[in-house]
Amino acid sequence: MAVSLRDLQPAQLPAASPVSPDKGLSGAGHLPRVVIVGAGFGGLAAATGLKGAAVQVTVIDRRNYHLFQPLLYQVATAALSPADIAQPIRSILKRQQNATVLLGRVTGIDTAARAVLIPGPDPRIERRVPYDYLIVATGARHAYFGHDEWEPFAPGLKKIEDATDVRRRIPLAFEQAESAAEPTERQALLTFVIVGGGPTGVELAGAIAELAGKALVAEFRAIDPREARVILVEAGPRLLPAFPERLSTIARRALERLGVEVRLGAAVTACDAGGAAIGAERLPSRCIIWAAGVAASPAGKWLSAERDRAGRVKVGPDLSVPGHPEIFVIGDSALATDARGNPLPGIAPAAKQAGQYVARLIRARLAGRKAPPPFRYRHLGNLATIGRKSAVADFGRLRLSGRLAWLLWGLVHIYFLIGFRNRLVVSLDWLWAYVTFQRGARLITGPIE
Repeated sequence: MAVSLRDLQPAQLPAASPVSPDKGLSGAGHLPRVVIVGAGFGGLAAATGLKGAAVQVTVIDRRNYHLFQPLLYQVATAALSPADIAQPIRSILKRQQNATVLLGRVTGIDTAARAVLIPGPDPRIERRVPYDYLIVATGARHAYFGHDEWEPFAPGLKKIEDATDVRRRIPLAFEQAESAAEPTERQALLTFVIVGGGPTGVELAGAIAELAGKALVAEFRAIDPREARVILVEAGPRLLPAFPERLSTIARRALERLGVEVRLGAAVTACDAGGAAIGAERLPSRCIIWAAGVAASPAGKWLSAERDRAGRVKVGPDLSVPGHPEIFVIGDSALATDARGNPLPGIAPAAKQAGQYVARLIRARLAGRKAPPPFRYRHLGNLATIGRKSAVADFGRLRLSGRLAWLLWGLVHIYFLIGFRNRLVVSLDWLWAYVTFQRGARLITGPIE
């Protein structure tokens, strides 16, 4: 059963019905209402997990598309276009008759009245979307460790807008270097600083190094793109800290073979329009990219729930908020732990598994069945690519590197893309780039500064 937009107007909302965590909804004159905030991996997994259930699912997101974030760096480095890694939410759920999609920015959650707050057509009038069960899957945003003033000079990669901004900055730096009169200015334009040695930072550094060393070589006359400096800065003692040390070493050596300068044990102390400071050293640069840290969404504030330093909501074994068995928080917004008490990683498989688990739990409650056991994340492995024909893969006892890991990385990412078109287009784009060393989305849009 779908719900129309007019059914959600404040004056027509039915009162929230009590929910029993074990016996399901009682005394209600309507289908149980499941509201999902966020259409990332976790939110969509929860929504599709409720397909065919006797519930009314409402998915709320501030954007009308689902984004495959692990490949945002390929948009930023002109290997893919934004449409290749995004899919409209309505298109994904169009065959799920019990699902409705609302485009809106959540401004708060009224836990007492069980309603999600979003602006109405008139922004001065608040709309209230009622729920019997609420799933918060709002993801994460950039974290600058108390230095939010760095963001204009060091953008991160969490949204399509971020990726297209970086995609503009990178080729623009080469274009401006081509016409720069002063050698010092040219050097600053050809210096690219990536902050953070996790998978995103490693993949970005490798992609930019290949772009400068292969794709652009024959296109400029006054400069040699191969002279560009790509500097990867990591405050910790090694790259890819979630990987075994041997694979981290392999990744570092692969980047260095591409010409990337890897700075370990070095923290960024300043960022501005002129460059970045690494400890006491000043690095003049016109293109700094942030891949060092993330913080959870405002979900914890909305729920007035206990949260950690990163803003993640501390959830129970069933991913519910303590004191609110009808509210679940999953994905990057949640602080969930494994059997050893370690926080779960903020990656797509963890969010998908959490969404699937919550859907099963809600189904069990509504049917009056015994709830499933506490959530246990099944870690499938870690993957990171380091440019052309090189990657590292950690599957516990099985650890791979080189070309085989690179092929596996590509297959896994194509598999996780939503939609046949996206899988086909990305496969063809990668094949074209592999054969020709070219990247097809190097467009500079917006004003030229």
